[in-house]
Amino acid sequence: MKRLFDLTGRVALVTGAGQGMGLGIVRALATQGARVLLNDYHADRATSAAASLREAGLEVTAAPGDITAAGVPAALAALARDTYGEIDTLVNNAGVPLGMSTSLRTFEHLGAADFERQLDLNFRAVVALCRAALPAMRARKFGRIVTISSESWRLGQAMGLTDYAAAKAATIGFMRNLCKEVGPDGVTANVLSLGAMNNYGYDEIARKVTAVGRAGTPEDVGAAVAYLVSAEASWMTGQVIPLNGGSATA
Repeated sequence: MKRLFDLTGRVALVTGAGQGMGLGIVRALATQGARVLLNDYHADRATSAAASLREAGLEVTAAPGDITAAGVPAALAALARDTYGEIDTLVNNAGVPLGMSTSLRTFEHLGAADFERQLDLNFRAVVALCRAALPAMRARKFGRIVTISSESWRLGQAMGLTDYAAAKAATIGFMRNLCKEVGPDGVTANVLSLGAMNNYGYDEIARKVTAVGRAGTPEDVGAAVAYLVSAEASWMTGQVIPLNGGSATA
């Protein structure tokens, strides 16, 4: 019997994957048989994470780089091609700009540069990565694109997230329309919208606001992405899928 969500032979690029949710995604895809390029802005983090996964017998290659820099998305696609073959699976996970303040600020304390920084990483880089990966996907009549978002785009909160949420919302609009253009070529495009995750210290909040009484983990995210990029998810496209432990229901 064929194993469900088997990714053997697939080539994936996961951005922002040196730790946290991104690393959980890489581990899940590689465990299912994919060969994965692990991107992170910090070269040492990418190299260390990839080495650790290789020690576990998984096919993972470090692919450090700033995806907001001109030419880097195309360079990552070329690296994938030279290492494993053309990318057929793209997971846009990177979402926190370099040097982002640890204290969330309200709109009145944000400047234009704050919005530009969020748009560069959470919107423009996603567009550039899709542009780099899509030609090969469409030519082979198969591809999977998953963008990791946050429930902040859907649920307004007084947490100083106006710039971040705006950039995420822009990307969701892009993905919803992109799926219509690439669907006839066997390419799907979905968004996974995350609730309170344990990498931001939301454990206590999550115990109070989620139906399951805990924060989300890298394993939760990795499992959801493994499904979305699988052959079995060929009829799932253009969707924004909440992964929030029941903190918000629809």
